[in-house]
Amino acid sequence: MSKTLLIKNARVVVTMDEQRREINDGAIFVRGNVIEQVGPTSALPQTADEVINAAGHVVIPGLVNTHHHMYQSLTRVIPAAQNGELFNWLTNLYPIWSNLDAEMVHVSTLTAMSELILSGCTTSSDHLYIYPNGCKLDDSIEAAAKIGMRFHAARGSMSVGQSKGGLPPDCVVEDEQAILKDTQRLIETYHDAGRHAMQRIVVAPCSPFSVSRDLMKEAAALARSHGVSLHTHLAENLNDIAYSREKFNMTPAEYAEDCGWVGHDVWHAHCVQLDDAGIYMFAKTGTGVAHCPCSNMRLASGIAPIRKMVDAGVPVGLGVDGSASNDGAHMLGEARQAMLLQRVGFGPDAMTARQALELATLGGAKVLNRDDIGALKPGMSADIAMFKLDQVGFAGALHDPVAALVFCTPANVDVSIINGKVVVKDGMLQTIDLPLVLERHNQLAARLAHASR
Repeated sequence: MSKTLLIKNARVVVTMDEQRREINDGAIFVRGNVIEQVGPTSALPQTADEVINAAGHVVIPGLVNTHHHMYQSLTRVIPAAQNGELFNWLTNLYPIWSNLDAEMVHVSTLTAMSELILSGCTTSSDHLYIYPNGCKLDDSIEAAAKIGMRFHAARGSMSVGQSKGGLPPDCVVEDEQAILKDTQRLIETYHDAGRHAMQRIVVAPCSPFSVSRDLMKEAAALARSHGVSLHTHLAENLNDIAYSREKFNMTPAEYAEDCGWVGHDVWHAHCVQLDDAGIYMFAKTGTGVAHCPCSNMRLASGIAPIRKMVDAGVPVGLGVDGSASNDGAHMLGEARQAMLLQRVGFGPDAMTARQALELATLGGAKVLNRDDIGALKPGMSADIAMFKLDQVGFAGALHDPVAALVFCTPANVDVSIINGKVVVKDGMLQTIDLPLVLERHNQLAARLAHASR
């Protein structure tokens, strides 16, 4: 018999179901790793194998992070990269990242996932596109299994170095056939296509300025032959647009279409400079966008037209992006910035708190091509985040605790449940020794920074 879990007496349960119900004095009944019932506490079973009293809590679906580079948590606020735009920033960091090793990838993944989970995130993609010194995507996948996070591991790649007109130095690029072979190995070894899967593989050449047209096309063919999703960076800033026009005589969206990179199984990170024709194409084809507002501001890339995308029907989720271009990975904070940045660009009614929360839940699920996460309703994966309302940041905001989650100072979770298992309890991670991980993480970060001098 599967273990049962009851969460009851919640101040409010934010379901994100078809009616967008918000249930006062709400409850959730879970069997195994699947939600069985959601409703008022009085209408649900009163007993279970494990009972959590959610009085004074807002309970929401676990947040979904659609874009990250977890290894970059080793290189936050590197002085030479603090004040540059995207290409300058990358040029300063590539030499440092060339000294990454397998332990660094593993430990930084644990650190990044800890930060995400404590912020309410239960599912994350990660785009690892640099593999020096024996690093493998397996190093990240093993970390995800250890901490207990639902994980879409994106096998990134770079194949066009500076000697061929690309941006990355030649020492960090790979042979294209080796890239495709390793990507196929990862799919065959780790990808789980089933409902409630904890582990999926994504085919993810890094960007149009670091791989060839051939690799983009072959990657798309490989992904579709195995039924897995595709991911890359696109139209991030004006230099990105200029590069695309110079090298391909196309806009980034036109290039994506030419390479077969549109469809419900594709999502692109950033799209800050996506034009109206590109927005229409993405809407028509169901192509998704990972919006990363903090990174876009940090690198002065611009304000992505998210309101226009959503209104057109483009699937949009949120991403924290790498911790070297955001310097944080707080998903609730990212939702807040998404709301505020749309208002800066397009007016005070450009995005509401609930719309931002929807991007962070249902939006992310759709972008990752999943129908089993992002909402609290029967049949969905039991991914649940609970926030205490009795903290100073919410004082005076309890008349609308759902909006308070987004408007007020971003809070950390009190309880997090992933796939039916309690991963955070009383604000503390239960699956790893976080202080020990952080100590090792900082040792490795110091070594990495020193190695590049």
